[in-house]
Amino acid sequence: MKITELSRQALSNQSLALPLYSCLAPAGFPSPAADHYDKRLDLNEYLVLHPEATFFLRVKGDSMLGAGIHDGDLLVVDRSTEPSHGRVIIAVLDGELTVKRLHRQRGKISLRADNPAYSDIVIADDQELQVWGVVTHVIHKP
Repeated sequence: MKITELSRQALSNQSLALPLYSCLAPAGFPSPAADHYDKRLDLNEYLVLHPEATFFLRVKGDSMLGAGIHDGDLLVVDRSTEPSHGRVIIAVLDGELTVKRLHRQRGKISLRADNPAYSDIVIADDQELQVWGVVTHVIHKP
């Protein structure tokens, strides 16, 4: 799959550690002590727990706004995390890729949007559902 191949290239053994400031950023007035940093942070180490099982995927649409996932966001998806009830997952339903919240109740599985403008997708017995992974992080671009 192309997504997996691209993610392995992106998650090569190269490290890109950038400055991590030791102070917290207040939402009010800026701190005059914010001109020094404590250590360096590699976002791969921070966002990716299982490099061989992780890939990135860009979102299209607004069905997951309630989960803080917006059109154009970049998702970090872990294939090794268990797709349990309530988790946001990447799924392929009848050949179509989607990002939804997994819902299991009384033996039934549904995919739920976090936007009231969209209906739940109740999985029928004759439908094919594959879970590609669990969304672990959402990266917003300003």
